[in-house]
Amino acid sequence: MENDKIRLGIIYGGKSSEHEVSLRTALSIMKAVDANKYEVTPIYVQLDGTWVKGDAFAGQVPQNIDTLRLASGDPAKKSDSLFDIAEQVDVIFPVVHGPNGEDGTIQGLLELVNLPYVGTGVMASAVGMDKWMMKTVFAQAGLPQVKYVGFLRSQWEKGPEEVAETIERELGYPCFVKPANMGSSVGISKAKNRAELVTAINLAARFDRRLIVEEFVSVRELEIGVLGNEELVTSVVGEIIAAKEFYDYEAKYKGAGTELSIPAVVPAHVAEGISDIAKKAFQALDGSGLSRVDFFWDEKNDQLYINEVNTMPGFTPFSMYPMLFQAAGVGYSELIDRLVQLAIERHADKQRNIVEAEGLE
Repeated sequence: MENDKIRLGIIYGGKSSEHEVSLRTALSIMKAVDANKYEVTPIYVQLDGTWVKGDAFAGQVPQNIDTLRLASGDPAKKSDSLFDIAEQVDVIFPVVHGPNGEDGTIQGLLELVNLPYVGTGVMASAVGMDKWMMKTVFAQAGLPQVKYVGFLRSQWEKGPEEVAETIERELGYPCFVKPANMGSSVGISKAKNRAELVTAINLAARFDRRLIVEEFVSVRELEIGVLGNEELVTSVVGEIIAAKEFYDYEAKYKGAGTELSIPAVVPAHVAEGISDIAKKAFQALDGSGLSRVDFFWDEKNDQLYINEVNTMPGFTPFSMYPMLFQAAGVGYSELIDRLVQLAIERHADKQRNIVEAEGLE
């Protein structure tokens, strides 16, 4: 390996319903990185939770998802521990989506081994993954949101009638039911009456113990990318035009007639408002690196609502976040370079913190 190459470890896969999404993201990054700048080490988290590290490579990347799995070596052999891996890489790009990936868990492991990594830290990742907690933080920051009700799975199981009546009184129908800790629209349903509400809650409760229900507002769905640590830049605004009633998992990853409009056709003041709120939301979470921030725009009443922040958005060249920055003049490979540098810079800044109080007055 040449000394001036950055040793980039890519962690992908994971024990999550978004396992395949993660594989596609990892493969795209591996194909896009400049072999003159990076030596890439694949680190595959299998569905059973086993970690398998492959040999480092530069230029000779896997061609498809099946060979990507094989690139991480023989799972029958004992994989290196993360502490060993930390000696073999300079920075990590974690692209494990969903629980145990973008919720602060992997980020915590990387903090323990003192490795720079792309994306938000432990706290921002955890809060950004939990829709209920995220909305609590946004409310404290004074950001506009649609009305919602949060409750625990145990509350629903003990008193479904009381929970349903609260939702009907506070929100009415239709409404959206979501597991708090789940990405890619998994487990989300739209309920138009009590029967559908019960079905939707029972579905969401299969994915998480914390649940939220949001009021329905007739809106356009808009998204923007944020890039940076403390000095932030935003992408153009994009619009999701879903063929179905809402942008669910099928629409996101299997097409289903969904259209993307990049840049979105919106008035300048709307685009400026989205950029401003997105930066405030990112800062409220103490974000770093990247996030995609999703909005609702009630065009009739010219009202913006922040929906959520995705701290590790899909990152294939055809995912919304890279496409938004491509339209802003930042290509896919350049975006990877900037994210890696942001990770290194944030890690270096954190090393300035004093860890011993001895001798302080």
